[in-house]
Amino acid sequence: MRILFVGDVVGKPGRTILRQRLPELRRTYSPELVVVNAENAAGGVGLTPPTARELLAMGVDALTLGNHAWDKRELAPAMDEFPQLLRPANFPPGTPGRGAMTVRTRSGARVGIVNAMGRVFSGAHLDCPFRAMDQALEELAGQTPLILVDFHAEATSEKTAMGWFLDGRVTAVVGTHTHIQTADAAVLPGGTAYITDVGMTGPWLSCLGVERGRVLERFLTQMPVRFDVAPGPCQLNAVVVDADPASGKAAAITPLYWREPLDAGAGAGSEPSGS
Repeated sequence: MRILFVGDVVGKPGRTILRQRLPELRRTYSPELVVVNAENAAGGVGLTPPTARELLAMGVDALTLGNHAWDKRELAPAMDEFPQLLRPANFPPGTPGRGAMTVRTRSGARVGIVNAMGRVFSGAHLDCPFRAMDQALEELAGQTPLILVDFHAEATSEKTAMGWFLDGRVTAVVGTHTHIQTADAAVLPGGTAYITDVGMTGPWLSCLGVERGRVLERFLTQMPVRFDVAPGPCQLNAVVVDADPASGKAAAITPLYWREPLDAGAGAGSEPSGS
């Protein structure tokens, strides 16, 4: 069993490079399941129903979210339209959508997916992600041994703790949110594949996908600045997880890091954060 997980897709440039590269990734790695973190996919913050449909039309099997889940107001009332879409499981009770689900792969196997969000530095108002994970795993118990977790969090300590908390209980824990791929991908002793952050799919001549001049202005002046998605060239960050479908244990996790050359220019396009 092979799963491809693509790190935070940022705006139109990220969507464009994913559309261009996904067919080659399929040919090279033959994943049975493709999961994408889409919380920055619409204008760099949030997700809209048309953008969700665009990503699913590329052949993506499931979408996860994070702290920007509701930045586009039109998504919340449309959550029931997208059974392939998850928001963090530790959002408050009554929040639209769901935090855990199972999906069928191209071979017919069932895989559980859970989305959760950290509280350190970014989500102190949320429910405990560790207890939320316990509850999600109870919901998935008996349905499949294959479980992928997207833990959307800021602090490396909290992400690492979640990896150890779930080691031997899930197939993979992949971190998202910080947009910088980390160099710690490994299969933990209990058989869980882990990486602190998968990275970002979007413009790399930027600060985390945002036009770098705007970010520098904010740091230098401490004044409010509109953050726009930077133009290309772009990068694609992802991981490939190989697992035993019978036991759910991971055999390997392989980070993928690809960048367009500098002379690719702004070919992937840019867009303001509000679009």
